[in-house]
Amino acid sequence: MRHRTRIGIPLALALALATTGCSAPAGDRTPEGGPAARSAALGSCGRELSFERPPQRAVALDQASTETLLELGLQDRMAGTANLKTKIPAQYQDAYAKVPVIAPKIATAEQLRAAAPDFVVAGSTDLYTKDRAGTREELAALGVPTFVSAVDCPQQNEAGGSPFELLFSDYEQLGKVFGSEERAGRLAREQRAAVAKAGENAAGATARGGRQPTVVYLYSVFNGMPYVAGRTGLPSEMSRIVGAKNVFDDVAEDWPEVSWEEVARRDPDFIVIGDLSERGRPGDSAAEKRGALAGDPLVSRLAAVRENRIIEVPGIELDPSVRSVHALGLLAAGMKDLGHAG
Repeated sequence: MRHRTRIGIPLALALALATTGCSAPAGDRTPEGGPAARSAALGSCGRELSFERPPQRAVALDQASTETLLELGLQDRMAGTANLKTKIPAQYQDAYAKVPVIAPKIATAEQLRAAAPDFVVAGSTDLYTKDRAGTREELAALGVPTFVSAVDCPQQNEAGGSPFELLFSDYEQLGKVFGSEERAGRLAREQRAAVAKAGENAAGATARGGRQPTVVYLYSVFNGMPYVAGRTGLPSEMSRIVGAKNVFDDVAEDWPEVSWEEVARRDPDFIVIGDLSERGRPGDSAAEKRGALAGDPLVSRLAAVRENRIIEVPGIELDPSVRSVHALGLLAAGMKDLGHAG
């Protein structure tokens, strides 16, 4: 399979170049209908990318990247999508229906080759490996630029900033590549305003006794064990924005496996449950996670469980995506409902 993949990619590249090279001038237009930029250059997670013209056959390797491109109105410039984890939201369904699904799970190099891309977008570098879509170096050697969300490599982002600011920089960079700066800029402004609104909680956020409220984010329960948000995941930044503290901030992982005993020992003021019902794995639904909390002999005694101090949010929105500001808003609203913010 790997040998066939390496042999086949140049054929796809030739198809991609033929497709983009023969496009009529009408193809060089933004989703808003105005003239597109003829060239663009940017850095993406340690690689310099340059474009003589906006991409016409972009492929998104994960759901977060797909939804970002759809939010920017770029469905007609997409030759493929992959790795759908949950249902596409209603606001994107019509646009998503226009995009070929090249792989229901993680795309291989062979599947990517068949889509003949002229640009590949991903939320993380781990999708670019030899046994997945191919390395960024391999694709660059074939003339196919590869983009990775700045959230995945903050140390390589010139602008720096919080995870949300890195997300917003993704929108602006992609808008530059596709000649859709106006729409990308509007999206970034709207989401910055949403973050600022959620941040209004911070000054008045309190727990009993006047201290900073603490929270555990329960993302998954697998084989009976809890997976929670650690320091490097987006929820720690969400907590900071709304004035709470993630009690597993001392664990340098996105979603570490911990023990129920450790959750009980840290005794959070409230719990955020990520509902992953649509993913469909055992322990994914909010109801199953509530059952796990109530069924554990130690955790069930916590005040947060006994008093139902639980906030439910869509689980996929706890990972960086165009939808994450929605979960942030639910967190801020839930804290108010629980009496942790004015």
